[in-house]
Amino acid sequence: MKSSGFRELDVMVGKARDASREAAQWSGDFKKKLLLDVSRRILSQKKYLLRENEKEVHRARAAGLAPAMVDRLALNEKRLIAMAEGVRMVAGLKDPVGHILAAWTRPNGLRLKKVAVPLGVIFIIYESRPNVTVECASLCLKSSNAVILRGGREAMSSNRAFVKIFHASLRKFGAPVSAVNLVRTVDYAAVDHLLAQEGKIDLVIPRGGEKLIRRVVERSRIPVVKHYQGICHVYIDRKADLAKAVPITLNAKLQRPGVCNAMETLLLHRVIAEKFLRKAGPLLREGNCEIRGDAATCRILPYAVRAKASDYGHEFLDRVLAVKVVENLGEALDHIERYGSRHTDAIVTEDRRVADVFKARVDSSSVMVNASTRFSDGFEYGFGAEIGISTDKVHARGPMGLEGLTSYKYIVEGKGQIRT
Repeated sequence: MKSSGFRELDVMVGKARDASREAAQWSGDFKKKLLLDVSRRILSQKKYLLRENEKEVHRARAAGLAPAMVDRLALNEKRLIAMAEGVRMVAGLKDPVGHILAAWTRPNGLRLKKVAVPLGVIFIIYESRPNVTVECASLCLKSSNAVILRGGREAMSSNRAFVKIFHASLRKFGAPVSAVNLVRTVDYAAVDHLLAQEGKIDLVIPRGGEKLIRRVVERSRIPVVKHYQGICHVYIDRKADLAKAVPITLNAKLQRPGVCNAMETLLLHRVIAEKFLRKAGPLLREGNCEIRGDAATCRILPYAVRAKASDYGHEFLDRVLAVKVVENLGEALDHIERYGSRHTDAIVTEDRRVADVFKARVDSSSVMVNASTRFSDGFEYGFGAEIGISTDKVHARGPMGLEGLTSYKYIVEGKGQIRT
């Protein structure tokens, strides 16, 4: 990328920094009205948004983009309505900025408050999914942050259309449009340049495949919120209610296979393995799901393919499921510890003691009991939308909503005290 392009990026970062200082002063009521206007505009411009997206989906298919990536790119009326509803939910959430996290008075009379504050400028890098543009921009505005968005080339037209909507609402309310920025070049040198803006950009959030995330982590001089993979397990315990276990399994694998909270490995207690697979196996097959199982699984299901060692701990992001029969809960826990990615893991059981052990032992950002892994999502958790998912343990963990976009500072009020 030419140096002139870097100058343009530097101007963008500078304006975003200025906008973040103004945004820090926005009231909760102001942000609510702003985002409600964005939501209305998304619904009123559905035809335009779908038309722009349809062109991109056509180009992606012609270029041979993987079906999972095309699914992430594609919009329809239902998804647009859900996006608008997500913005409305964010608008209605409690303002996280200015919230007093703690307050106390010292023996010398100093009064201290720990107060939530915005982070400043957030840089978000993502692939294919134009809904991320809306989710991230709305969450950043609600938390009084400025955002720099860098989506994939395949979604550039859709992303521009959504950013136009945010700019229109920002102008309407007299706020700087540079609170929401879109990197319009597809040259990856631009990303590398922005990742070096330590002190000007406060947080980087990559959303996409493992290759993208590792590249960002390796090159960034700015803190990165990340998860590398979504290798999610569902363990069906010997005391599982199969009337729950079968639909949970089908939903976790088939409802949307190409996303990070879809199940990739199914673990079955040997006591219920045959009964369960006789029920669930044909339904998975009807859903065009390839089953890659161990010897026990293949004996029960003649159409199952014998799993390779590499199938366990693999993120398929497709209609492929690794299955293993285990002797007991301990073996299931050991398998998850060895092959999991600390994203989301689930157990189906009616035994509360077993569920409690699973919850305590599984070190993942979300642990489900008698529920699908697909619920590991900011919208489903009531955050309105999510800025990303973190499998780290510092700053933020799991689906990130508004709180993950704030830090805090200490306000200390005195009456002339000096330290002796």
